[in-house]
Amino acid sequence: MSTKAFWLIGPAGRLFVDQGGSGNTPVVIVHSLAGNTTQWAPQLAHLRQTRRAIAFDMRGHGQSDPAANEDYSLAAMASDLAALVDSLGLQKFILLGHSYGGGVIATYAGMHPERVAGLLFVDAIGDSRNAPREQIEPFMNALRSEAYADIVEGHWRNILVHADSTVTNAVLASLRHTPKAAIISALEDIFKYDPAATLQNYRGPMHAIISGLPDDASALHYHVPQMTHVALPHTSHWLQMDQPELFNQQVEVFLNRVEEAK
Repeated sequence: MSTKAFWLIGPAGRLFVDQGGSGNTPVVIVHSLAGNTTQWAPQLAHLRQTRRAIAFDMRGHGQSDPAANEDYSLAAMASDLAALVDSLGLQKFILLGHSYGGGVIATYAGMHPERVAGLLFVDAIGDSRNAPREQIEPFMNALRSEAYADIVEGHWRNILVHADSTVTNAVLASLRHTPKAAIISALEDIFKYDPAATLQNYRGPMHAIISGLPDDASALHYHVPQMTHVALPHTSHWLQMDQPELFNQQVEVFLNRVEEAK
C-alpha cells in the first residue's frame, strides 16, 4: 500500500493532501471544522487495503495555508474539494464528511451530482437556521471577544463527552492550531445552511453515521428523509477516533451498498 503526501495549490493557498491505495471507487475524506487529516489515520489505513483513499487539510487547517481571502465558508471549502478531485483526475468517487465537512461534501454534491457515487455523513451539521437567536447571538459575540479561547474550548469540550484523554488532547490541540477567523466564519455559515436545498439535485446513496450524543430537531437525518442513518453509542462527536474499528465496520456497510448500486 503506497502513500503519497503533497501540497496542492488551491483557490486560496496551498492545501496538504494525503493519498494512497488503489482498487474500488475512491473515497475522499473531508475533516471537521478545526480538524485535520491525522484524525482519520485509522480509516485511511483501513480503506487503503481495498481502494484509493484521499484526505486533505482544508484551508486554515492542519498543514494547509490560511485562506488568503479569509473565506472559510462552505462554498469556499467546497471549491478546495473541487480543486483536489480535479487535480487528481477523479471522475467518480465517494465523499465522506465529518461535522462541518459534511456540509462541504453536500455543497460539492449539490453542484456536481454526476461526479459523486455516494455521500457518507459523519455526525454532520444539520439545519440550524431556526436556532434561537437569544442563544446564538451571545455565543457568537463571545467568540468575537477576548474570551474567544475559553468560549471555543468550552464548546468543544461539551461535544467531547465520552472521549478519552488521548482523543480529547488531540482534538483540542488541532482546535488551538486553527485560526480564530476560520472558526468564526465557519460557524456563521452553519447558521445559514439549508441541507435539504443544498442536496436537492443529488439522487445518489446517502447515509449518516451519528455519535452517541443527543440529537435535536436540527439533525441532518431529520431534514433529508431519504438519508439512512445509524448511531454509535457512547461516542463523542469524534466517533471515528473513539471507536475506530466499529466505525470502520459501518463505513464498509455503506461502501458495499454503493458498489452494489453501480
